[in-house]
Amino acid sequence: MEALCLSLVGSDRGFRDGGGKMAAPRDQLGAVEEKGSSGRQGSSGVEVVFPSDPAASAPLCPHGPTLLFVKVNQGKEETRRFYACSACRDRKDCNFFQWEDEKLSGARLAAREAHNQRCQPPLSRSQCVERYLKFIELPLSQRKFCQRCQQLVLPDDGEKHREHQIVGDVSITQLKRPSQLLCPLENKKTNAQYLFADRSCLFLVDLLSTLGFRRVLCVGTPRLHELIRLKTSGDEKSNIKSLLLDIDFRYSQFYMEDSFCHYNMFNHHFFDGKAALEVCRTFLQEDKGEGVIMVTDPPFGGLVEPLAVTFKKLIAMWKEGQSQENNRKELPIFWIFPYFFESRICQFFPSFCMLDYQVDYDNHALYKHGKTGRKQSPVRIFTNIPPNKIILPIEEGYRFCSLCQRYVSRENQHCEHCNSCTSKDGRKWNHCFLCKKCVKPSWIHCDVCNHCALPDHSCEGPKDGCFICGELDHKRSTCPNISTSKKADKAVRKQKQRKSNKMKMETTKGQSMNHISVTRRKKRRERAHQYLCS
Repeated sequence: MEALCLSLVGSDRGFRDGGGKMAAPRDQLGAVEEKGSSGRQGSSGVEVVFPSDPAASAPLCPHGPTLLFVKVNQGKEETRRFYACSACRDRKDCNFFQWEDEKLSGARLAAREAHNQRCQPPLSRSQCVERYLKFIELPLSQRKFCQRCQQLVLPDDGEKHREHQIVGDVSITQLKRPSQLLCPLENKKTNAQYLFADRSCLFLVDLLSTLGFRRVLCVGTPRLHELIRLKTSGDEKSNIKSLLLDIDFRYSQFYMEDSFCHYNMFNHHFFDGKAALEVCRTFLQEDKGEGVIMVTDPPFGGLVEPLAVTFKKLIAMWKEGQSQENNRKELPIFWIFPYFFESRICQFFPSFCMLDYQVDYDNHALYKHGKTGRKQSPVRIFTNIPPNKIILPIEEGYRFCSLCQRYVSRENQHCEHCNSCTSKDGRKWNHCFLCKKCVKPSWIHCDVCNHCALPDHSCEGPKDGCFICGELDHKRSTCPNISTSKKADKAVRKQKQRKSNKMKMETTKGQSMNHISVTRRKKRRERAHQYLCS
């Protein structure tokens, strides 16, 4: 994805007790999709909990306010709740952990604050802007970029980077394409950074222009931000403005304050405080909020719920500038995400629909344009813009379905029984008369499960629904038995604690008795030795 894959996940974080299903890196998404789409879930997982009081503050880690998590198991509602980093899924990358009810001493709080400060970028936002303005004034021969430090090098910095690999003669054109100058971050557990291919990026830029948008809020889409600015600078007819919100602070050295904000989309955190927040607010509310769209490409490893909460905060910020008669309008959004998250996205944004357009990436081995079958990119565009207004490129195989009144992929055939073009993954789907819907060509109907699934699926295991009572019509958070489950869990935890304390006492007692017997044997050997020597 365009944004850093600093991903908050459903479970199995490096420092937790495993269990549950985590949204995988891109090279494992196929397996996740097949497993997730079959209607099964793991027996345990970790969910994010949002406090009933929006003003409630969470402890801070280097990536901003943490999120509150709870582990859930089939039949058991929860254990102790805990705070963890919103951005990193591996404790090696951010080791923040705090129980919800844990009280910290002043010394620990001070140490945490000092640690958070040490982890911040080496240069402030204003320092980055100052260096950038100095850099563009330099002659071409003095404009250099350090590949090791991923930093623009001023003449005074030469000694610090003397033994580093340096790129010389950095042109203005290169400065306008920082995503090609910077090295993509490739740690899949923390920040797998995938960038839009030019084909997808140019399609988006042309589409935004055709739809008449004048401002684009790019949330985690640095390459789209670049191409919009390039088109505006090179085409007098184009007047589209763009603001980039991204967690990769390296972009700070290439843009002015009104073009880039260092931002964490999992907790709506602006690293540069109120000044950056006001930049975003002003951008959204310009022209009374008219002519603006948000385009976002979040990390696939992230939970949909925190992302949805953040996007709704951005929508609320946009609505503040709306007049009363326009209060019912929606902020236009393009949310770029794998197709098998469709139900989750539509749960939070019911007005969204999924387009058939396949988004591909430059530096990903699998998600390339032109592949067929299951090798096609699973990444789609979810939007609240009516699909009949969006024209997909016919030269790439998309066609207009007059019955659905939208553009679909070549293999997506209209089903007369479903009255819709039903394929999600680019392959032709088959209608199952028992399930009364179309399913993937690799699926067959299972009489035991009474639904279609992969031929080698397991007919046993927990199904979707409530973790507490097992009913399918609601989730754990709205279960009427949640209070009873909490009491039962509390009793079980107390019983386990008593058992654990008893075992510790017995172990300590046993170790003490062993020490006494060893001492006695040693003394007997010493007396026997003295007797023999006498």
